[in-house]
Amino acid sequence: MPTLEDLERQLGGLDGRRILVRCDFNVPLRSTPDGRIEISDDLRIREALPTLSWLTERGADVTACSHLGRPAGAPDERFSLAPVAERLAVSASGVALVENLRFHSGEAANDPAFVDSLVAGEIAVRFGNGTRSAPFDGYVNDAFGVSHRVHASIVGPPRYLPSAAGRLLAREVDVLGGLRADARRPFVAVLGGAKISDKLGVVEALSGTVDTLVIGGGMCFTFLSALGHGVGDSLCEPDFIETCERLLSGGANIVLPSDITALDAGGTVRQMGRSLPEGCRGLDIGPGSAAEFDDVIAPARTVFWNGPMGLFEDERFVAGTRAVAQSMADSRAFAVVGGGDSAAAVAQFGLAPYMDHISTGGGAGLELIERGDLPGLAALRDSP
Repeated sequence: MPTLEDLERQLGGLDGRRILVRCDFNVPLRSTPDGRIEISDDLRIREALPTLSWLTERGADVTACSHLGRPAGAPDERFSLAPVAERLAVSASGVALVENLRFHSGEAANDPAFVDSLVAGEIAVRFGNGTRSAPFDGYVNDAFGVSHRVHASIVGPPRYLPSAAGRLLAREVDVLGGLRADARRPFVAVLGGAKISDKLGVVEALSGTVDTLVIGGGMCFTFLSALGHGVGDSLCEPDFIETCERLLSGGANIVLPSDITALDAGGTVRQMGRSLPEGCRGLDIGPGSAAEFDDVIAPARTVFWNGPMGLFEDERFVAGTRAVAQSMADSRAFAVVGGGDSAAAVAQFGLAPYMDHISTGGGAGLELIERGDLPGLAALRDSP
């Protein structure tokens, strides 16, 4: 992919050049007691700063753009980027910011007319000093977390402008893309989360790549059902049982939980084996499974983790997810956390500093591992 240095050479320098940077400022917000809206985790803003700083230090006139939440293609103050603008004013002064891209229906629809307006600089800049309307000279994609979306701001500008990958996007591609071919071995993948249907593609891709595939979370119950175990009232997808049977018999080294932390019909938390009676709902891996998963992770040289082991938001079912995070922190492996809930978990446990890479894009990361490419990356490679 073209780099920032490539863009600088192609434009003959960046001083005075107008550069549009697609960031991922889809940060979590919370209401304060006095009614203000503030950012509860600014990781995605901090991750964008190396790219923004590099451009502004070279004299570029930088305008950032992003989405936030899921407004219905029209302005909605609940999803305003105003809190992001406040943070940028301190950490990246001089960078202008367009209001939420998803206030325009053309963003998600990849409307050519909206792309034309965007690259022409006709979309009003609400925050910062870059309020003049003038065409952009170049485009930078630093929004890895949405680069699997065929949205106007992701795939549109590279059709018209010299384009490049930002520092964050390049790092994500280097790390996650490298897992397919260059991972140090033993290579262990730990997958969790609710549904096997959400991660079937990456399970199939990794089953032929990793040395060991560890499966927990709600998705493990479809696998356990495929082995003939009762799963009680646990989350299970009957339509995928045959698929799980095929994966289990396909030669891949798949490790499943040997015990389960469950909630019985009376609301009591119980430790149980692999088979659960009717009325019981599995909500975490058990302590024996946590120890067994640690035995797999400890000797690994690369570990990729995506998806919690249970309902970790509930203190009664946090132990499995905490154990996996601690195992990764304690290991000598190159530890990669695949965004989303897993990233939130390691932050909650105070273990983020012990991970080698925490992805800003859960879905995008999984799709990159599964398919080896993303629409946003292909668009950059094809830019003029």
